[in-house]
Amino acid sequence: MQSHSWVPLFPDSASTFAWQVDMLYVYLILISLFFTVGIVLAIFIFAIKYREKEKFATGAEIHGSITLETVWSIIPFVISMTIFLGGAIVYYHQFTPPQDAMDVYVVGKQWMWKFEHSTGQREINELHIPVGRKIKLTMTTEDVLHDLSFPAFRTKADIVPGRYTYLWFEATKPGKYHIFCAEYCGLNHSGMGGWVYVMEQADYDNWLSGNISGQTPVEAGKELFETKLGCASCHAGGPQQRGAKLEGIYNHEVKLVGGQTVVADDDYIRNSILNPSSQVVEGFQPIMPTFKGQVTEEQLNSLIAYIKSLSGNTGSTTTSPTSSSAANTSTGPAASNTSSSNSLTPARANRGPSGPGSNPNAPANRAETTNRNR
Repeated sequence: MQSHSWVPLFPDSASTFAWQVDMLYVYLILISLFFTVGIVLAIFIFAIKYREKEKFATGAEIHGSITLETVWSIIPFVISMTIFLGGAIVYYHQFTPPQDAMDVYVVGKQWMWKFEHSTGQREINELHIPVGRKIKLTMTTEDVLHDLSFPAFRTKADIVPGRYTYLWFEATKPGKYHIFCAEYCGLNHSGMGGWVYVMEQADYDNWLSGNISGQTPVEAGKELFETKLGCASCHAGGPQQRGAKLEGIYNHEVKLVGGQTVVADDDYIRNSILNPSSQVVEGFQPIMPTFKGQVTEEQLNSLIAYIKSLSGNTGSTTTSPTSSSAANTSTGPAASNTSSSNSLTPARANRGPSGPGSNPNAPANRAETTNRNR
């Protein structure tokens, strides 16, 4: 971790767009200082220059100045437009994830952060990433509103129940940086923090190879789809298929009953699993049962990752000896009434009690098992 013997004016700057955010803030501070000093000086100067010199004196009439009025209209307009354009550019860069980013799934809950890599590694309140790689976070929450904040990367975003939000960044230098929840979320909000470890690529590959990966999100989603939830009984394809086709639909338009069209993105797939009757695909009947309350947020992430893999989208990963892929292009999402027991146990990297990056505040039981019967 980078340490200071003095109090820094700004936190560490460790992402590709951190300098843009800093420059925008510097610009705002300079404008504020300029007008604050100017207004205070003007008050003192006018108070002295136009102070009362005799009782009941009549001041000179002022008929106005077109030039003065034009100047004090144009200058604020230029300043406000430069602030707007600067903010719009920074916002566009921060919230337009690149196509070649490495996917990481994030689930917030009271009061911890759960991260899952596309290669299967899972972490709690810690995130290991390679330096110089674009990282895309797909985020949701199990309970209340949270906000994932990376001060050193100058980025944060709300995590809203019932939908996905996204962040991306590219770390520029190795180090250990804070993670915070920037939205009050309950009693232990102040303790909902963690660390992001930015590592050289070789060190990151070693970290991957030395940690238990378990199932990748795609593999876990395939298992849920084909066996535990029985989705394949309706979406497996063939002449007896009762559910909509899933191969190749991700990020493509889907025509619904009633003539509407929607883009099959992450939120659409999520909604189709939890509330299938709200968006029925044209040519099919609303016979799919809801899986609301039967699948966890991690299982939803896995199902969506598997359905995305049917369109050839598995996310950008880093090669490691333990990473594997399971993109099967013959089946699709959940649509079955078959009773089953759903269990998905995240594997946790074991670095020992004194390993680098261990978190003494994390719960003792880091593996969370969900077992729900429909």
